[in-house]
Amino acid sequence: MRKPLRKRVLGTVAVLGAITLTLAGCGGPTAVSRPVSGSWDELVAAANEEGSVTLYSTQAQPVLADLERAFEKAYPRIDLTVVRGIDSDLLFRVDIEARTGKGAGDVAVITDTAWMQAAADTDKAVEVIGPAFDAPEYRRADSIVDGRFFLEGAVVLGFGWNTAAYPKGIRTAQDLLDPALKGRVGIVTPATSPTYIDYYDHIEENYGGREFLDRLAQNAPRIYPSSQPLGQALASGEIVAALMCNPMLPEQAAGAPVGWTAGPAVWGARWYGLALGSAPTPTRPRYSRTSW
Repeated sequence: MRKPLRKRVLGTVAVLGAITLTLAGCGGPTAVSRPVSGSWDELVAAANEEGSVTLYSTQAQPVLADLERAFEKAYPRIDLTVVRGIDSDLLFRVDIEARTGKGAGDVAVITDTAWMQAAADTDKAVEVIGPAFDAPEYRRADSIVDGRFFLEGAVVLGFGWNTAAYPKGIRTAQDLLDPALKGRVGIVTPATSPTYIDYYDHIEENYGGREFLDRLAQNAPRIYPSSQPLGQALASGEIVAALMCNPMLPEQAAGAPVGWTAGPAVWGARWYGLALGSAPTPTRPRYSRTSW
């Protein structure tokens, strides 16, 4: 269920565009700034002079490693620093940086649409401009929200299992209730992101309601903060089966004995990128109020 290459490349290009052109002021209480103007080439030249950019993202480490390589190949004079975390941690950081005016990140990639809605009338996210956003295949009207949140990618989450330890596999959520899997099933806590809460709502709706979750709790599952450590635990053999598991493609390619299915009812999460209004990027000129 991996995204087609064209879609993944478009997502990467969209991030690159937002990273190198974020149009809003930042700074402390005695500083204001104006949008950078000029052609795209002039803006990239300014970013090259800066030489660095920081991305906050909730995406899996292999995806971010691919993004970093692609970015630094496209912009060899700009060092991309990637800070990975869960939505709750990264958005707490974004909120603090916005409130204090002391930004460290330039761009964030998140799944928490509730936070996006709450931030709609603030300057936490600013207008994004880039050459890929208007590409016909990107479908700007469907992919950019409020001119500031751009669709960057998506993932389908389902059920995973260790093919060596549990060769009969998992086909539906109810298979995780097998007594043989007691203490050997991994799940993700809903506390780290509203996206995970939405997934559990999906499970309740399609796989037996609250009763299913109660029965799963009786099977003593191990709890992980996000789908990435869950997948790592499955690949290492720490657990035998998993709920809310990503497709495990890198692990399969590396030879890990893991299987995956989306299940009868498919569920996916979207990642949205945003350029941070508190970003410290020097390409946004700062003007002291005394200079006006």
